[in-house]
Amino acid sequence: MNITHSFQSQLIFGFTFLKNEDIISLIHPALAVAFVFPLIGIVTNFAWQTRQRRLAVAGGGKSKIPPIVGREHVQIGRWLTGSVVGVTLVALAYSVVFGFNGFIDKQEKGNLDNFQVIFVALMFVATIASLVLLYRAKPKLWRAIFATLSGMGLVILGSQDGVWRLSKEWYWSHYYLGIAVSLLMIFSLAIVEDIYKDRANRWRYVHIILNCFALLLFIGQGITGSRDLLEVPLSWQKPAIYKCNFNKQVCRVNNSDIFQDIPKIG
Repeated sequence: MNITHSFQSQLIFGFTFLKNEDIISLIHPALAVAFVFPLIGIVTNFAWQTRQRRLAVAGGGKSKIPPIVGREHVQIGRWLTGSVVGVTLVALAYSVVFGFNGFIDKQEKGNLDNFQVIFVALMFVATIASLVLLYRAKPKLWRAIFATLSGMGLVILGSQDGVWRLSKEWYWSHYYLGIAVSLLMIFSLAIVEDIYKDRANRWRYVHIILNCFALLLFIGQGITGSRDLLEVPLSWQKPAIYKCNFNKQVCRVNNSDIFQDIPKIG
């Protein structure tokens, strides 16, 4: 391999041309890949084993699956809920600050509302606090209250300027799928106590159905998240990219001389 070619490739595909804003934007997808999706696989595996063991025992037979699998499923599921909501809050925080017409853009234009900044900061604190209290709550009423507050916090933060919602195509929007799956995770956490107390297994069936749907949403998150990473330009590319005609899918370069001194790679 040509050493010069390899070095130039490192400059292009490494972090050389990333600003702080661009590096911060990688936190959300990095956390999703490193923590959330592995937990999804573990929880799904434990859920399947728990279901198979329960069916075997209900049929009067014996199962080789150890009884501890149910408890492990609940424990990892609690971790998954916190991870999903946490990753969602990271994405919303980045969007509100660095997104289009977010805090940074408004500050540069001179129309940043200090009250909005304080309000958003307090909403983040309140949402995190509500989720923490939901983990600790035992009575049904308090679980319902803290689950509602956590969900409301996500929705309110998601409605702020800077968040890319793709509302016209909400059914294929990374934001809407993310909020939906986060709400489902919060709901699942809130009904854990009810599942074990309900002898008719109605809450258990609700849990199974909703989390099968959540699994589909997670798959959609993987697809839409990868798509959005392709569409989001680096911070220093935005002035040029946003001048492109997206309907005609063409970009015009006014000054082609800027490319004359760039060495060709490949």
